Amino acid sequence: MSEQIDFSDIAPVDDAHFHENMARMVKEPGLEHAVKYVMPDVDYPEFVNFLKSVKDKEQFQHDVMWPFMEMMAKKTTSGVSISGIDHIDRDKAYTFITNHRDIVLDASFLNICFFRNNYRACEVAIGSNLLIFDWIATLVKLNGCFIVKRDLKRLDALDAAKELSAYIHHDIQDKTRSVWIAQREGRAKDSSDQTQESLLKMLSLAGDTGSVRDNLMQVNLTPVSIAYEYDPNDYLKAREFLLKRRDPSFKKSMRDDLFSMETGLLQFKGRVHFNVGTCINDKLAELPVDIDRTTLLEKACKLVDKSIHLGYKIYAINYIAHDLLRGDRAFEMLYTAKEREAFEAYLEHQLDKVDVPDITPADREFMRKMMYTMYANPLENKIKAQQAALAE
Repeated sequence: MSEQIDFSDIAPVDDAHFHENMARMVKEPGLEHAVKYVMPDVDYPEFVNFLKSVKDKEQFQHDVMWPFMEMMAKKTTSGVSISGIDHIDRDKAYTFITNHRDIVLDASFLNICFFRNNYRACEVAIGSNLLIFDWIATLVKLNGCFIVKRDLKRLDALDAAKELSAYIHHDIQDKTRSVWIAQREGRAKDSSDQTQESLLKMLSLAGDTGSVRDNLMQVNLTPVSIAYEYDPNDYLKAREFLLKRRDPSFKKSMRDDLFSMETGLLQFKGRVHFNVGTCINDKLAELPVDIDRTTLLEKACKLVDKSIHLGYKIYAINYIAHDLLRGDRAFEMLYTAKEREAFEAYLEHQLDKVDVPDITPADREFMRKMMYTMYANPLENKIKAQQAALAE
């Protein structure tokens, strides 16, 4: 049934229209500005000629985006790694559902891990709110992204959810193409990652049966944990917490979103690690036959969360932040005094960047504690998940 639906408004660019979209995009001044900003030494006319020679999305991802992301990984990280990739059957398609740390890089770094291991890149869900300029919308659709429509009226939002669900089912079942989607809309500002029930509800709207369980199982939900050693946006998140404390109605501007994207892309992230969990289908199949929809969705969210939390790679700074937040030294055997001093100095340097007027010592302490919390929560959630697993 999904094959009869016109997905063109949300789907990646069809290869039959690849060249015309590319030719239009390279004429955009915004693209030229962005490319020269990220790659100041680029010969832009030569780069444009190269882009025009690319034949389809597959080649664009492999010959343009993969080398670019490897360059970004080399410049801004201490290495990007992956574990659990043996859980993936090359002949199957999956919905990789992950915690969300960086607007641009989460899926991009995951895809370079797939490329390195000779797996096909997955298609990527991206919110329409991030498509600030037309050339960005074209670029992401040329790069195998599909659009999640945001900020719609209630009736339109339901139609959009049905369309998105049908497209993901079409990807998995008809095209045998894996997809990436974040476990929630927007990033968890405090890094305490929880799956939005509405997301799994959306995934269950399409399918061959009326069963929520069967429809979820058809998309092969597979949790993936993402761990960035450092979050370049940590001080921007702390700033947002402060501004919301001062004014609960505060909302970020388009400029704020652009700056967050730029900061996350270009600034240092330390080590980055992905852990691929196992598909939750077997666990869904074990749930009682007569389970109601609401309970089933709650259980599915908990299965995803547990896998993500257990899969976190924990760095020394997570242990340090946990001790600093609690005012103890429970994990001091797992880091050195030098590492603790370096982390505290790093936080103060980040806090110095916050551009809010009239910051008081109390404001700064509030933001400092929020930053401790951001780095401590992955460890806190992993401990709780390990304790729950032992109790089962």
